Amino acid sequence: MLTPNDTLLTNHDEFRKLAQEHLQYSTRLDSLTQKRYLSEDEKLEEVRLKKLKLRLKDQMQSIERQYRQQYGTHVA
Repeated sequence: MLTPNDTLLTNHDEFRKLAQEHLQYSTRLDSLTQKRYLSEDEKLEEVRLKKLKLRLKDQMQSIERQYRQQYGTHVA
């Protein structure tokens, strides 16, 4: 049985796009945090990526809330 989150990933193009972007930013952040020292440009990129990830997460949560309201289910 699919969870509501799986359903959104499968059937909601915008949600899927946001989730893919979020994953890309997470991957890049992981590579930055594995470095012992960051250059100034990398520090700026790290801050920028964190802000972008938060924005995407907010957008995804908004879509999840709309889904819950429409279908009366809880999204994990």
